[in-house]
Amino acid sequence: MDMSKMSALFPKPLMAESSSQEKIPSRQLAAAAAEEYSCEFGSTKYFALCAFGGVLSCGITHTAVTPLDLVKCRLQVDKEKYKSVGNGFKVTIAEGGAAGLFLGWAPTLIGYSMQGLCKFGFYEVFKDTYSKAIGEENTYLYKTSLYLAASASAEFFADIALSPMECCKVRIQTSPTGTFPRTLRGAFPKILAEEGVGGFYKSIVPLWGRQIPYTMMKFACFERTVEALYANVVPKPRAECSKGEQLVVTFAAGYIAGVFCAIVSHPADTLVSYLNKAKGSSIGDAVKVLGWNGLWGGLVPRIFMIGTLTALQWFIYDGVKVQLGLPRPPPPEMPESLKLKLGLVQQ
Repeated sequence: MDMSKMSALFPKPLMAESSSQEKIPSRQLAAAAAEEYSCEFGSTKYFALCAFGGVLSCGITHTAVTPLDLVKCRLQVDKEKYKSVGNGFKVTIAEGGAAGLFLGWAPTLIGYSMQGLCKFGFYEVFKDTYSKAIGEENTYLYKTSLYLAASASAEFFADIALSPMECCKVRIQTSPTGTFPRTLRGAFPKILAEEGVGGFYKSIVPLWGRQIPYTMMKFACFERTVEALYANVVPKPRAECSKGEQLVVTFAAGYIAGVFCAIVSHPADTLVSYLNKAKGSSIGDAVKVLGWNGLWGGLVPRIFMIGTLTALQWFIYDGVKVQLGLPRPPPPEMPESLKLKLGLVQQ
């Protein structure tokens, strides 16, 4: 990504003719911004609306890329039949027509909407809770660790919500024609009858192994990339950027974060796909069968998918916050007490 081109998207702020003229609009803008907020930061309503934003963010985006996800899963579990991304699309369309590309859309929509609710909603809850627990100074000093801890905690619960639908989705998408139902209303009761509730959670450990590192990278990398873009690329402070300009930064930071997310979580993603298809297999069995190269099968389409997904998810989530009038506080600034301790200001 050419950062110089991105910087050109932001007009240079005009210099005010006098300091007195500059201060008046700033106060008016601050007051207007405060009036626009629909709730208080950290309130129950704030967290509930953040969770709603997560539902839209994850549910819409994952469902939209169902065809690419389907081909990616089939590449992971049957590399003899599906030799490449292009070949995967070709074979899938030949066997099931264009409609065959959308197998598993229902569990995808339901599962990832539930995951998004927990992922984004709980992230905001845990970030606020952990920040209060460690105090203002430590929040600033260890903000990356705060992002990592809050996102890992949120994803733990998000995956419990996702796992049943993920199990149905992978079975629908990867089972040979005629061996397993092709709809959610057929798949869910079949798994429940044959394997019980535990059948929906047989891949929860590799799912955690895939999703927790992914989400930690997704939130921490996004938060730090946003900070870096405003500090080094955007030619004016965030407070002076329009909502549209802020959303451009959000999308760019989301895509950068998504590329790293795809790489760190891919081997576990392959294991999830394999274990949901191969009944009775353990993680060790899957690793032996797949081998090192097999664990990285389908990485290229997943980088494209996850990069686009992550960027769109952050764009939708931030857009929902804007539309619902939610507070969007800037990254933590060094508190005055810490500046005094470090001798950066005089008492």
